[in-house]
Amino acid sequence: MDKEKLKIIMQQTIIRFPDIKLKTRDAHKLRGYFGRLFEEHSVLLHNHFEDGKLRYAYPLVQYKVIGNMPMLVGINEGGRLLIELFLKIKEIEIEDRHFEILSKNIENRIVDIRDTDDLFEYEFETLWMALNEKNFKEYIEADKREKEQKLQNTLKGNILSFYKGIGFWTKHPIMVKMKVEERDTLFKEKKMLAFKGRFVSNAMLPDYVGLGKAVSRGFGTIVKLD
Repeated sequence: MDKEKLKIIMQQTIIRFPDIKLKTRDAHKLRGYFGRLFEEHSVLLHNHFEDGKLRYAYPLVQYKVIGNMPMLVGINEGGRLLIELFLKIKEIEIEDRHFEILSKNIENRIVDIRDTDDLFEYEFETLWMALNEKNFKEYIEADKREKEQKLQNTLKGNILSFYKGIGFWTKHPIMVKMKVEERDTLFKEKKMLAFKGRFVSNAMLPDYVGLGKAVSRGFGTIVKLD
């Protein structure tokens, strides 16, 4: 990728299952199911290499439940992979529940990502997991102003991680202004602190991509507000 380019074209593929109703917390179960079902196809589906090591790059296939509807979101190579697998998806099994797929649809988008002086407002459709073990302790011990600054810096880093994952190199400083509220959630059976709310930024971000931790499991999914 030419680092001097200020614009790239990103491919995004979304598969929806409108007749299946799940809970938001079931997104990680979708990841487990499809990761096992198509395990031999690509590491992008489960982010584990054959030797068991993790793929630490930004997840190019993400599993989500938005408005109780299961969704698979693929980016670039991940999107092309979902197109290849679309016709092979016949059913979904979540623990002891079996869902025959009566309808499914696939949407392929071409998205321009570029530097801009415009501002955009986004909302977290699912909880944003901003903190790891280290910065969680720092966050808890901080005062209100410091907490806001830490979260803003974390979100800037999340946006840059997404950009890196799609091969985009911005020359503009990322600016964010957010309004979020703390929420408790469970992650891998552990109680975690997450956030819901909105933010304004000069970063161009596609709908339904994830920011922060555990985006392949559906956390941190954003949509742009009109």
